[in-house]
Amino acid sequence: MQRRDFLKMTGAVAAGLPCLYAARAAGARRRPNVVFFVADDLGYADVGCYGQKKIKTPNIDRLAAEGMRFTQAYSGNPVCAPSRCTLMTGYHTGHAQVRGNKQIGGTEGWKLGSTIGGQWPIVEDTFTVAKLFKRAGYATGAFGKWGLGRVGTTGDPQKQGFDHFFGYICQRQAHTFYPNHLWRDGEVFWIEENKDGAERVYSADVITDEALKFVRANKDKPFFLYVPTTVPHVALQVPEDSLAEYKGQWSDPPYDGSKGYIPHEHPRACYAGMITRMDREVGRIMSLLKELGLDDNTLVIFSSDNGPTYAGGVDADFFESAGPLNGLKGSVYEGGVRVPFIARWPGRIKPGSESDHITAFWDFLPTCAQLLREPVPAGLDGISILPTLLGRPGRQKKHDHLYWELRGQQGVRMGDWKAVRLKPNQKIQLFNLKTDLGEQNDVADQHPEIMARIEDILTNGRTKSEVFPLVLPRARKS
Repeated sequence: MQRRDFLKMTGAVAAGLPCLYAARAAGARRRPNVVFFVADDLGYADVGCYGQKKIKTPNIDRLAAEGMRFTQAYSGNPVCAPSRCTLMTGYHTGHAQVRGNKQIGGTEGWKLGSTIGGQWPIVEDTFTVAKLFKRAGYATGAFGKWGLGRVGTTGDPQKQGFDHFFGYICQRQAHTFYPNHLWRDGEVFWIEENKDGAERVYSADVITDEALKFVRANKDKPFFLYVPTTVPHVALQVPEDSLAEYKGQWSDPPYDGSKGYIPHEHPRACYAGMITRMDREVGRIMSLLKELGLDDNTLVIFSSDNGPTYAGGVDADFFESAGPLNGLKGSVYEGGVRVPFIARWPGRIKPGSESDHITAFWDFLPTCAQLLREPVPAGLDGISILPTLLGRPGRQKKHDHLYWELRGQQGVRMGDWKAVRLKPNQKIQLFNLKTDLGEQNDVADQHPEIMARIEDILTNGRTKSEVFPLVLPRARKS
């Protein structure tokens, strides 16, 4: 496809979007930097600007006050790896290569000290958002949790468009915040202070340090900074200074050790401290952007990879982490996939604005493509939300539907309608989110025409995957 044809297709020319995408003439503004923060298992209502009352998140709240807060934004999937895959590729999980958390590299790959673990890799010729930025001449860096293929496989982040990566390649190893190693550009980065199980160097802190180095090193050219932090994913661990801010405020519930994680002595205070510390790290990066004079020319987005967890001693009910939504991580109900989504860009995005536009992670790649005036492969599930960001909702295309699948579950959002099927061949539930945000009243029997459309999407709106089958094979009896 020729660039001119692509621009006609996307409507960028007809929309008359401002001349801020590229330096067309001498003295024109350089292309904007893009920073995308992705929290890990952060609930829709775990931050103050989405209604959280117990946990302090001043920096994230400031992003919302100075930018746009989306009220109907969705992650790519109810769990980690497939959600990240949709963000990177622009496809929903009915079409994406990764549709679940599938481990490779041996069953020992998650253990402390092991360097062999990783998840199912995306293939090498995958067109990712990082490759889009690279093609446009950007420096690209990812700092945090990857989960789309270990080093040495086709899914290695440096084979997927990133100049630099620092953090956890294997998301199972990210179940500790005091690892004895991380990864830097394909090489093991040993953390000597944490060997023998010591808890001295908090991984989220050192990962932010590396992200700051990336920003400083690339301050004179456009960059894409991807920060998929591991906070507040379990295990519940945080340095004492962050714990102290909340310790003693609330009584601690009894812990059910059958759920598999070593409990924290103060689980509620720890969870709150983790989120507030993450908020501090967001603030560190935002402060550096301002210090370097990059603030006005940087689009910053903050979101979460899925809903709040039920594991490891996390008390989602106590914090009302999902707000009024039904379900948690791992569920295609709203609580598992609806997430906070904030976009800030001084002078372009109206401060303190709010949008109810329905968007999902797979919209990020086409949004960046329109921003950069770069073509993308045909057939993506995503739609650019740049018109909404720039305050032009009348020019915003809308999704016919959103789709999620995970281990036999399927979810569809179509206008105000939300359909959920928990297992193949099971009855489909239908909810009207406009009047039933908590998905409590199944009205499927009252709307046969809507159900016919939903059934067609569930059947024909996806492709089969041999690696991630919708219908799981039955375990053989020994």
